[in-house]
Amino acid sequence: MSRILPHPLLSAALTLTWLLLNAPPTPGNVLLALAVGLAVPAVMRALEPRPVRLRAPATIARLIGIVLYDMVRSNIDVARIILGPRKAERKTGYVTVPLELRAPAGLTVLAVILTATPGTLWVQYDSDTGHLLLHVLDFTEDGDWADRIKDRYERPLLEIFA
Repeated sequence: MSRILPHPLLSAALTLTWLLLNAPPTPGNVLLALAVGLAVPAVMRALEPRPVRLRAPATIARLIGIVLYDMVRSNIDVARIILGPRKAERKTGYVTVPLELRAPAGLTVLAVILTATPGTLWVQYDSDTGHLLLHVLDFTEDGDWADRIKDRYERPLLEIFA
């Protein structure tokens, strides 16, 4: 049964959504809705990621606290940059961060953290070299962006996804 319906709830939701969006339900719409409801979950089976084992629950909790703190602080910093006087003009720039993290799930979490934090944006990751290109709103030449990212985010992620 799981070969025909690998994700029964997804199949039902897609079929129902299709029918609601294409009202009134005609025989052709019902057949098309059933086809979409059966075909899409079958294709999704090929996209299922490998299972991920999370370790170090205390580190996960600490990382969540760090990320929430950094997001609030970054929101305030970005607001000051945008609303502040023009004489305190900031310079944007790019930072290259050499990462040790290679776990796909860990890299995904790091990408979400960096992109969701105001003032930073994950631009590119080179899987061959492990280098991350990051855009920073408040760039300084002597900035310790790479060290900050490695210490605050990468080290805990290495522990969690090891």
